[in-house]
Amino acid sequence: MAVLRNHILVPVDFSEQSFIALGQSYNLARLTKATLTLLYVIEESFQLPIFKKKKEDKSMEKKIRKELEKLAHDTTEKSGIKVETMIARGKVYEEIQKAARKLKCSFIVMGTSGGSGIKKFIGSNSLRVIRESPCPVITIRGKKHRLGCKHIVLPLDLTKETKEKVMKGIEIARLFGSVINLITVLTSDDEFIVNKLKRQMDQVHDFIKQHDVSCSVEYIHGSDISDEVVKYARKIKSDLILIMTQEEMNWTNMFISSEAQEIINGTDIPVLSIRPVVRKNTTLSVFEY
Repeated sequence: MAVLRNHILVPVDFSEQSFIALGQSYNLARLTKATLTLLYVIEESFQLPIFKKKKEDKSMEKKIRKELEKLAHDTTEKSGIKVETMIARGKVYEEIQKAARKLKCSFIVMGTSGGSGIKKFIGSNSLRVIRESPCPVITIRGKKHRLGCKHIVLPLDLTKETKEKVMKGIEIARLFGSVINLITVLTSDDEFIVNKLKRQMDQVHDFIKQHDVSCSVEYIHGSDISDEVVKYARKIKSDLILIMTQEEMNWTNMFISSEAQEIINGTDIPVLSIRPVVRKNTTLSVFEY
């Protein structure tokens, strides 16, 4: 059986934000030696009479395929990256997930307006993709971004799933030569909790340094975790915020944590969301297993 190539999936709808997301995928594709796969999803419509619908659908798909192939050609010319195309029909977020699973994608890179919506998948559907994605998802909301990735903000808490986030942060940092900026938001003055967070921060800092990645540590007091993370990321001009998507692991297939949603929708800085592996115990420290 042939081995599938490494793919990065980029959903496009020919809007400005999807083109911005595509541009942001170039360096990641180069560094990971991945093929970019452009996906356009045609949402089924039942408003037209069947005979008219079939004729117009065929014409529309032909036009979309032509534009998508031109975009792929132009992208290869501009970036030197191999680009493939896919067209699917159905619900946008479901087809994105299906394509990611079929291609065994390493990343999905997609534009989002944070809910205001330029097109249907840009906004509300992005959270649905993140919620059940088989791979990490990078959401691109802002209009202007620096090339490369100099600073990665990595918020820490007391959940065991944090280790997955740390390992992914190390992977990205080594690819781009980034500095990982660890941040813990102290919402409590409880001495036991504060000391445990500080021990964990020291452990993670040492672990990252052992992997030859530059790392800084920041403790911030505040009541709103997502707001403090976003403010800190803006302050240091971060290029990426790395988060886990669920806080209640027993509900992992149903919810994205409120903090994750607020970070994704509340910043123009790209956000890398990782869906944690389901485990029975979620209360252990990051390196206690």
